[in-house]
Amino acid sequence: MQLRVAPPLLVLLPALVLLPLGLVLPGLSHGGGWELIGQFAMAALTPSLDPVVLRSVAGGLLVTVAMALLGWAVSLVLGLLLGVASSRTVWTTLSGSALPATGIRRLLAVPRSIHELIWGLLLLQLLGLQPAVAVLAIVIPYAALVARVLSDLLDALPTTNVEALRAGGAPAPAALLTALGPALLPGVLSYGGYRLECALRSATLLGVFGLGGLGTELKLTMQSLAFHELWTGLWLLLAVMLSLEAGLGHLRRRWLMPVRFGLQQPSVGLQAREMLLVLLALLPLSLLLGHALGVQPQALLSVQPLPPLQSDWPSVLALPWPALVGGTLGLTLLAACLAVGLAPLLLLLAAPSRWLRAPLRLVWALGRLWPPPLTALLLLLVLQPGVVTGALALGFHNLGVLGRLLLESAADASPATEQALACAGSGPRLALLYGRLSGVARPYLAYAAYRSDVMLRESVVVSLVGATGLGSQLLESLSSFAWDQLLALVVVYALLTLLGEDLSDRWRARLLASG
Repeated sequence: MQLRVAPPLLVLLPALVLLPLGLVLPGLSHGGGWELIGQFAMAALTPSLDPVVLRSVAGGLLVTVAMALLGWAVSLVLGLLLGVASSRTVWTTLSGSALPATGIRRLLAVPRSIHELIWGLLLLQLLGLQPAVAVLAIVIPYAALVARVLSDLLDALPTTNVEALRAGGAPAPAALLTALGPALLPGVLSYGGYRLECALRSATLLGVFGLGGLGTELKLTMQSLAFHELWTGLWLLLAVMLSLEAGLGHLRRRWLMPVRFGLQQPSVGLQAREMLLVLLALLPLSLLLGHALGVQPQALLSVQPLPPLQSDWPSVLALPWPALVGGTLGLTLLAACLAVGLAPLLLLLAAPSRWLRAPLRLVWALGRLWPPPLTALLLLLVLQPGVVTGALALGFHNLGVLGRLLLESAADASPATEQALACAGSGPRLALLYGRLSGVARPYLAYAAYRSDVMLRESVVVSLVGATGLGSQLLESLSSFAWDQLLALVVVYALLTLLGEDLSDRWRARLLASG
């Protein structure tokens, strides 16, 4: 007889990493900055309201939002085009062969495997400091990610209607648009909204590394220990992020699930027109934002001269590759365990009291908002730099993302089983665990597998501020213009992320199939 772990318990297994972590942390703590940590926490209650600070923060926030919106809009349009170009269904219908789609997919795997921060730092060396650098750093990987998701959505749609229209004499492009277009719009809306939230976080992160906007303001106030000014920017950014989430959530409920949420469902024609108007508005929006940011397309053609490439491959091979790769993988694994396991654990701890849910939501919202490098800088006040410190910073950020997903999934799940268990005498935690969480465990773990792949890409973010791994060596090679080392590091990072992407896809498919 084969023993299997019940799905609701399976989501808690990663939290066991807290046991060895609790043994390791005392040895990593230097204890010199706990007073500063207290000042940071208390400053959240008294953010600075100085008019000069407010003007500075508001200006930085506008730049960040504009960079995020422009990068998102351009990447969504490019992603739509590239997604159609990399769809096997489209190529099979047009030419009878899916080989071109396979080739395009493999080409697009390269830009999406490299984190937007790496793109930003590379483009900064080529183009200099200008607003277009941050926008392009978002556009390049995001367009490839949107293309991948869109092509998968297209290939998953049934082709019966396409074949029927083709048999009736309709041209291939018209048949594809008529049969698959309306069915594709909801998926584009849902994923496009998620990408907009990610773009806001990416624009803030790029600012932390000197590419302008509110992120630069946050880093400067953090380094100068001006915590009251720091929280002014954080609270304003949080207000923008929550407003964005609420607006996108309303559109999803209106267009995708109106009956479930008691909203009036628009007619199919009106629904399609509303979605198309949103997509068509991206072009003038992009032009306006580009003008406001001062993006000059001609400036992108003037590439700065770089030092000559001097290949010293023996020194490249002499890099401590096992330690670099091992540090990156160890950081990712630890951060993934913390984020995946802590979200359901904290939700269970807060189950008996509804009053605990609101602070928990606030902490998770701050986790999504707070850039991991700033969390790492804060942790360095009390911890030594290394894998654990980087994993804590990365895990806190992804805990906010996974916690929000788990709350939304649990809220949408049927409460019947939980209520039955509660009536039978089970405590609130057991009722929640074996009631609501039992039904959402496998989808949650499937998304956690995808999020672990994202964390592997994001490990470069905290590696650049003191953690070990490929990211720290990448920054060192970039600052010394060791282009041969930089090329090798980027290639290894891309291969690792593609391998992680493949493993997470297989794990997700296995989880969803077994459910």
